[in-house]
Amino acid sequence: MRFSNSFLDEIRDRVPISAVIGARVTWDRKKTNLSRGDYWACCPFHGEKSPSFHCEDRKGRYHCFGCGVTGDHFRFLTDLEGLNFPEAVERVADMAGIAMPQQDAQAEQREKDRTTLLDVMELATLFFQDQLQTAGGARARAYLRERGLSGRTIETFRLGYAGESRNALKEHLASKGIPKEQIEACGLVVHGPEIPVSYDRFRDRIMFPILSSRERVIAFGGRAMAADAPAKYLNSNETELFHKGNVLYNFARARKTLNGADGASTIIAVEGYMDVIALYQAGVENAVAPLGTALTENQLELLWKLTPQPVLCFDGDGAGIRAANRGVDLALPHLKPGRSVRFAMLPDGKDPDDMVRHEGRAPFDRVLADARPLADMLWQRETAAANFDTPEKRAELEARLKQIVTVIADENVRRHYAQDVRDRLNTYFRAQSPQRGNFERGPRQQNGQGRPGQPQQGPKAASRGIAMSDRLTRSGMIKGHQGGQPALRESVLALTVVNHPQLLQAEFDEIAAIDYENRDLQRLWSAVLTAAASAGTQLAREPIVARLEEQGFGALLKALDQQVRNARLWTATEVAAPEDASEGFRQALSLHKRTKALRWQRIELEREVAEATEAGEGDRIDSLIGALHQVQLEITRMENQEAIIDGFGVMSGRVKGAAVNHSS
Repeated sequence: MRFSNSFLDEIRDRVPISAVIGARVTWDRKKTNLSRGDYWACCPFHGEKSPSFHCEDRKGRYHCFGCGVTGDHFRFLTDLEGLNFPEAVERVADMAGIAMPQQDAQAEQREKDRTTLLDVMELATLFFQDQLQTAGGARARAYLRERGLSGRTIETFRLGYAGESRNALKEHLASKGIPKEQIEACGLVVHGPEIPVSYDRFRDRIMFPILSSRERVIAFGGRAMAADAPAKYLNSNETELFHKGNVLYNFARARKTLNGADGASTIIAVEGYMDVIALYQAGVENAVAPLGTALTENQLELLWKLTPQPVLCFDGDGAGIRAANRGVDLALPHLKPGRSVRFAMLPDGKDPDDMVRHEGRAPFDRVLADARPLADMLWQRETAAANFDTPEKRAELEARLKQIVTVIADENVRRHYAQDVRDRLNTYFRAQSPQRGNFERGPRQQNGQGRPGQPQQGPKAASRGIAMSDRLTRSGMIKGHQGGQPALRESVLALTVVNHPQLLQAEFDEIAAIDYENRDLQRLWSAVLTAAASAGTQLAREPIVARLEEQGFGALLKALDQQVRNARLWTATEVAAPEDASEGFRQALSLHKRTKALRWQRIELEREVAEATEAGEGDRIDSLIGALHQVQLEITRMENQEAIIDGFGVMSGRVKGAAVNHSS
């Protein structure tokens, strides 16, 4: 839903920002000046002991001088509490006593339908809770007692029971006047064209209500009581209310514990419902869980909204280790400065539920204290199973680790991971080859040459290193970036956005972050983004091109247009249909990122070749040159073929208003 600036300004003016933030922090009495509306506190976004978090009612802004976070009323709620923007606006509007603006008729009807479905889910929750307390729920109650759950915990999580009947819930809801369309829309019954009579989805199962970030029931998880049930756990199907990959079990409750009285500073992701509930009963209230599947990107983003370094906790068995390795691969591309994950691995055969039920909280706290950084998990995974006793095996490990690191999108984090990999490899390989190190150092130290502990470069090693370096130079593998005409992929990216600026509306952040190597395109890109920002939501090609021409970019635009037409890349031109332009742009951007990653990898390898040459490490030079050769071959293939969009110009023949003659 869109909100007018006047509405947002009105509710910001009526609610002091200190009232929004004060519910989550304790103001420092010494530094705070109430009469001036000037407040200080320990930052709720990062751990600190002295207050560096500041907000001013007059400006309606906050800023932390420790970690740099800044924003207004709504940004505080979206970043700290994980609300989406409309939810944050509604929260502040409620505090201001102002009604939310009316939506258009279609959106309003959809919201009413959604609210009605939430009411139906609440009725179903109450029904399941009641059934747990009946004679039919005796087995379920006994099971929960065996799992060590108290009556208070069962009530807190609103656990229930679905009986064996195929229509008990359906009939109950119908008796409350709920039409079958709403029951079906909530996913509470199995229905369809091939099913003459719908029936209850959950039967003979302990029921776990799944709550939204606003603590409304949006779905259920059901644990089968029968040992021969086809699925031990069954979740609600996807509905208007529920999208499994975007939800974490216990998210709303865990969010409240952050920086609260119990001092929780992070969120712990465990594997199942019972793990979360058992931990809660043991006093660990900041745990969440995915819904019976591996953690998704959207769920990881939810965790990062709450804390910069969530802890992923896995069972210590083979399945848990495999899940942890999937977590490594999931997180790597999205790492940013100050944003990562840690991994807590339980002893083999243990899960959080078993541990806290039989041993109490203390052993689990020790596991959390020993949580390992992502870099450690990556290294352990890649070195656990093999013996790297030959140059070939060591070269394979080195190449594999460097290739893995290239997926990290943030350039600074990627650089530091590459350095971490180099440091670990050097230490590891030295430990694997002690005899070789002694042989290289011993004779020279005995003859009084060189300093103890420093490898020396003999005549053969030195000449070999020089020869290797000469080979690289002659082959053109060690070279800098060439200037001149922009690379074709860069021209495609820039010109496509100029000709189809509507692309900016869908993916502005990613598009704005494109880093061009060509200086002319760097200047053009800055002007394009400025022109687009000035245009607001009315993005159209003509006014943007006119503004660019006024700023002296007309000749460059013509040159780019000629370049892409000569290459027959019609998706970048103004006549391309929007669908083709979007597809061409996405593929060109993917190639651009891949090419930059390869060039960065080449630079790193070239630097290491120089280091190895200086140190006279002949075997390492061989492996580095092999890796560098493969990288250069890939770069050359991409540059020579310019295989950005093979056949894009004829993918559909769609153009805006006219056909394109592809033979011209």
